[in-house]
Amino acid sequence: MVNRALVVIDVQREYEEGALPIAYPPLTESLASIGRAMDAARHRGVPIAVIQQDAPATSPIFAVGTTGWQLHPVVADRPSDTLFTKRLPGAFTGTGLERWLRERAVDTVTLVGYMTQHCVDTTARQASHAGFAVEVLEDATGTLDYRNEVGAVDARTLHTTVLTVLHTGFAAVATTDAWLAALAADRRLPAGSVPSSTGVPDSPRSSSPRSSSPRSS
Repeated sequence: MVNRALVVIDVQREYEEGALPIAYPPLTESLASIGRAMDAARHRGVPIAVIQQDAPATSPIFAVGTTGWQLHPVVADRPSDTLFTKRLPGAFTGTGLERWLRERAVDTVTLVGYMTQHCVDTTARQASHAGFAVEVLEDATGTLDYRNEVGAVDARTLHTTVLTVLHTGFAAVATTDAWLAALAADRRLPAGSVPSSTGVPDSPRSSSPRSSSPRSS
């Protein structure tokens, strides 16, 4: 039996009408998938933790009390079991999320929300290192174009690349439809590994709850 929790990360209005408009996948699509995941979790009795990014009043993004800081109605108008606020990318840092998960004997966390390469990626790695099996719903997260002194990357490439790396052992990445099927069957999504992602024959699966191959350092 899989004991899941759904963790909804930073689904805030900053990503729709603020300074960080999600570009890929289209925001309307990822929001719809997030709503479907929350509805299915509620129907199946899967606990839901909502995470909200905080920033000081002087910040250009997520300043507490501003419109951009507010939860998007897709999340705000749906029931959840708890809300944690954070100041750093990882949802486990400076919050009570891990304790909340342990108290409920959760062994598998499913992540949705924003942004793929920042808070979702960081939280997936934290959860993996803490011993949880991790699932990320690829069509229920998203990102935007990046350009800085190092280089530039479009949103689609960034999204796909980060999820490809996560699927090498940090998390099982799949669509919301695939997750809904796994939820109904009470099974985890299948995880990848470094060997299977590089053409090397994989080792036999462990019987542990994580059911994934060791990662390379």
